Amino acid sequence: MAVSDHVDFNGFMEGVKRRNPYQPEFVQAVQEVAEDIYSFLDTNEEYHSQQILRRIAEPDRVVSFRVCWEDDNGNVRVQRGWRVQNNNAIGPYKGGLRFHPSVTESVLKFLAFEQTFKNALTGLPMGGGKGGSNFNPKGKSVREIQRFCQSFMTELYRHIGADVDVPAGDIGVGGREIGFMFGQYKRITGQFTGVLTGKGLEYGGSLIRPEATGYGAVYFLMNMLATKGQDLVGKTAVISGSGNVATHAAEKIVQLGGKVLTLSDSGGFIHDPDGISQEKIDWVKTHKTHRRGRIEDYCAEFKSATFTAGKTPWGVPCDVALPCATQNELLGDDAKELVKNGCKAVSEGANMPTDLAGVHVFRDAKLLYAPGKAANAGGVAVSGLEMSQNSERRSWKEEELQQMLKDIMAGIHKSCETYGRQGDGYIDYVKGANIGGFKKVADAMLAFGVV
Repeated sequence: MAVSDHVDFNGFMEGVKRRNPYQPEFVQAVQEVAEDIYSFLDTNEEYHSQQILRRIAEPDRVVSFRVCWEDDNGNVRVQRGWRVQNNNAIGPYKGGLRFHPSVTESVLKFLAFEQTFKNALTGLPMGGGKGGSNFNPKGKSVREIQRFCQSFMTELYRHIGADVDVPAGDIGVGGREIGFMFGQYKRITGQFTGVLTGKGLEYGGSLIRPEATGYGAVYFLMNMLATKGQDLVGKTAVISGSGNVATHAAEKIVQLGGKVLTLSDSGGFIHDPDGISQEKIDWVKTHKTHRRGRIEDYCAEFKSATFTAGKTPWGVPCDVALPCATQNELLGDDAKELVKNGCKAVSEGANMPTDLAGVHVFRDAKLLYAPGKAANAGGVAVSGLEMSQNSERRSWKEEELQQMLKDIMAGIHKSCETYGRQGDGYIDYVKGANIGGFKKVADAMLAFGVV
């Protein structure tokens, strides 16, 4: 029976929609997982009778608070802040903080839900959480960002801890913001603990943390291609985004012999048919991070490129695609265009960048398609390793961490392969990731009883 015709599945989703009105992103994330999990539940009645999926789809708690701060002109500003603690069955809540005007409770609930399965797939003892604010760092002075971060942490500190909930960075929250927040946490509590990850190397941070998400997405892509006896040498790649994840994904593809054609931001995308070399990637990193510039400025610096305003890059023919910007940036028609143009593999560097229609297109076409909960788990994996280093009061060498990251991504791929291989040999990575992550969390929840 098709899952869409399954009366229990339909009833479950109706309940999710009823309990979470006006939260489309969260409902979408739950449905994407439930479509695979419901058939798996038939093989284990205890998961069903103990309402495991229903319990995971209800966050342990959603903390919301007001954040007041003062801008450089002396005006009092008011933002909203949240921390969604979704599930801690296998370890402390773990997940990033996002500062962006698009942040809502629905967005953070979807991210925390996805994070629960992503963290389980890493094999590390981490539960799922996410937080943030509708504060927009763009256009703000360093002093304004510092005052906001300090005010945000003044509210958040009572809900987090090294053995309770360990936030990290995300969109709008980099090393600078983590430093401001960690300083305020230390100031309030008088404690120096591993309560945040993504810290500077000087005060407990880990090597390769900035690179980990982008590199990990490419390592997962390599694992997928290897099942077909292929690698990245000579392959063309279309990438969306131009932030930390996108630029490091581009960097790793270039290192492995591929050719990157595009990068993007909210204004549009650049297409460089000559390829975006390491020198050009370094320029983008500096321009976006330090100058806070737009990606379209790339075309003034590198004359081989063109800029297309208000569009995503999915119409550019390529061998592989990596959506690394934000949720729902790759729609059903975009997925059809990629398939039509001969794209062989898609590895998601962002969280839920492909909408449900696009996911179905990729799965129906039997593309090598890695969902974000599997492909972009490298970032949280190294965050987990940073937690371990903080607990041990030590730092591992870069070579050790690079190998650990490769091993973790290979382990995630193996789990997806185990639960996602179909009768015709096709590996459904979405199904594999959903079931692999769910089973680990579910088994821990069964062990604890109804709590």
